[in-house]
Amino acid sequence: MIHVDTLIAGATLVTMDETRRVIADGAIAMTGDRIVAVGKRAEIEPQCIARERIDGRRFVATPGFINGHVHLTETLIKGFIPEHLPFDEGLNRWVIPLYQGHTPEEQAIAARLAVLSMLRTGTTTFLEAGTLIAFDAVAEAVADTGMRGRIGRWTMDRAFAPDKDQTALTDDAIAALERDLAAHPDDGRLIAAWPLLVGHNTNTAPLWQAATALARQNGLGICAHMAPAQDDPDWYLATFGKRPVEWLADLGVLGSHLSLVHMVHVDQAEVELLAQSGTHVVHCPAAALKGGYGATSCGLFPEMAAAGVNLLLGTDGGDTHDLMRAGTAIAGLFKDARRDTALFPAEAALEMLTVNAARAMGLAGTIGSLAPSHKADIVLHDTNRPEWRPLHNPVAQLVWSADGRGVHSVWVDGRRVIDNYRCTTIDEDRLLAEAQSAAEGLIARSGLPRQSAWPIS
Repeated sequence: MIHVDTLIAGATLVTMDETRRVIADGAIAMTGDRIVAVGKRAEIEPQCIARERIDGRRFVATPGFINGHVHLTETLIKGFIPEHLPFDEGLNRWVIPLYQGHTPEEQAIAARLAVLSMLRTGTTTFLEAGTLIAFDAVAEAVADTGMRGRIGRWTMDRAFAPDKDQTALTDDAIAALERDLAAHPDDGRLIAAWPLLVGHNTNTAPLWQAATALARQNGLGICAHMAPAQDDPDWYLATFGKRPVEWLADLGVLGSHLSLVHMVHVDQAEVELLAQSGTHVVHCPAAALKGGYGATSCGLFPEMAAAGVNLLLGTDGGDTHDLMRAGTAIAGLFKDARRDTALFPAEAALEMLTVNAARAMGLAGTIGSLAPSHKADIVLHDTNRPEWRPLHNPVAQLVWSADGRGVHSVWVDGRRVIDNYRCTTIDEDRLLAEAQSAAEGLIARSGLPRQSAWPIS
């Protein structure tokens, strides 16, 4: 007999373990921050003396999902930026000024709202997009939410104006990264800093190399935006005579520590460099669809998968942080684009949300699976809902029928952070009121017009 903290008995388990077992009438036992037993209920339950027993018969259990790319502080502007804008205009006239217009308090509120959105829809771990301005305020704001994440500041150093001191800009950026890593080390704590970069054409070769050295020396990762639009490869070809991934390869900064985000406008030679180096690629389907990036017409994501590139998914901006919707999107986009229903089946989509993402986070064998010795990051999906009934194939239905609204309970590190659809670590009503007030103040200060095709009176 073993004494455990919590036993979930009777659930259908989508384990995502090495053999990808799906266990009907299963059981999971956890003690402290770890899973200690997984299997058939008839085998596990008699072995356990549980402090708390949960009747899991109405639930499908999965590992916690892992969001490979999320802008924590974009939540206050959801629905405000017009969707018809060209990429450059939307980014430079709307997104960046609104980012930079946040006060530290507003950034903190926005980040907590993003965390709440993720936890409520089954995400237990995230990789921030490297766009935090009030970095310390955000780190403090999310530290007590119970979520696991890697965060980074808005790091760019390229001197686009001739009067800027390039050396000073680069030195300042490196020093800021070093301060963040020292203040928030990745030493087992839930929220830690990584040397994240904005990407595109905003980072110089010395900064790329310095950030890579920091990552490799400390066992950390890097992510950076690249090639959502044709602008990035055009700029690199015009400036260096090389495509972006070729330029990064020549710098020696590709590798398993690096996740490149979006990566819509790449060619086959770049795909091969990604595969050879072990560099991960984060696809954000919702951003691609809303932004008209051309992912379905130009994107080589099926070719990346065939070459062995590790693909994972992100929600990107603040419109939605329901990662299950990204799983549905990736499972369908390229079936339609290539007229091939074999592309990215539901099983592949779930791998992108779990084990693939754990690998990119440097946490393979620790999160992403329901397996003994793994972290107790567990999600219970409520099947007593119309989108779940009748229940035939839980894997297919997780991707094609369900979404995050059916998430009933979530544990991170063995701590129950969602219980009966409510967060246990955040005062939801207070946060939602704060977010509304903060957003109205931010928009008013920005001077940007409210645009709506239908009048709002």
